[in-house]
Amino acid sequence: MSSIITRFAGLELKSPVIVGSSSLTASVPKLLEYEKAGAGAVVLKSLFEESIAIEMDAYDTDAHPEAYDYFAAYLGDKVLSDYLDLVREAKKVCSIPVIASIACHTDGKWEEFAKRIEEAGADAIELNIMSLCTARNYTDGSFEKMNADIVAHVSKMVSIPVIAKIGSNHTNPVALCDSLYARGAKAVVLFNRFYPTDIDIDKIEFTTGIPFTSPADLSLPLRWAGLVSSSVPGLSIAVSGGVDSWQSTVKSILSGAAAVEVASSIIRQGASWISKVNEGLKAWQDAKGFASVADYRGKLNASNPENYDNLIRTQFIKHFSEVR
Repeated sequence: MSSIITRFAGLELKSPVIVGSSSLTASVPKLLEYEKAGAGAVVLKSLFEESIAIEMDAYDTDAHPEAYDYFAAYLGDKVLSDYLDLVREAKKVCSIPVIASIACHTDGKWEEFAKRIEEAGADAIELNIMSLCTARNYTDGSFEKMNADIVAHVSKMVSIPVIAKIGSNHTNPVALCDSLYARGAKAVVLFNRFYPTDIDIDKIEFTTGIPFTSPADLSLPLRWAGLVSSSVPGLSIAVSGGVDSWQSTVKSILSGAAAVEVASSIIRQGASWISKVNEGLKAWQDAKGFASVADYRGKLNASNPENYDNLIRTQFIKHFSEVR
């Protein structure tokens, strides 16, 4: 029988399925359940850069400005301490890689948390860089530089792999990924999912949109995985968004990904979804004569000129030219 072992960010995973960060990955019993179902790794619920600010909202520091620094330091330590406890408890029960996650949008003092997380036992750190660029006086390249600076600073502080989970809102993801790789990133996840904005027209106010991804979301990361894996071959890639089956997992690997990072499908269907994907993946590999994931990873990436033409196609002419 073929093997579904893969390597991602320098880590050996028994399956390409990585359980993505969500509220469920803050539960140690759930982490163990995912491991038993066959997950290759788990990403812990994110430590948010904004956590301290949110905690601070509960305190009236306007009346006592001198208390601000005290509360900020105390609450920051508490938020981090709780997260470090989660890392330690996860490592006690899980034999698969445990990846810590920091959701960030600035380059700043929070980066010092990375060293503490490494010391707590995390196998890798995922930087979920979530930011929108909206400035009218924007300087070309400054948004991408911010992403690269964050990765560079964290990479200097830790020896464990640094993974960058980036948004799709970049002019050239290939160039950005090359820059991240040059600054120490061992892997990238394509792509993170922003808070889904919607509007309630009855109440005339903003509301939360559908939080889960759909199969249609797979197209974008597939395209860029095919392009990035060809241009930056030393960088591991995970596809995130729209992975709903073993078939979409195969597609992701063919495009150049070493793994898939999944939350929505697991939240909807439970840990058994992981087992089904692993079984489907093995059966497909056996049927196609592939002994391992490495045998077909990137088989359809942009290294082949014919594949490149398909990946950079942006027009619908081929399929819709005869539509009336």
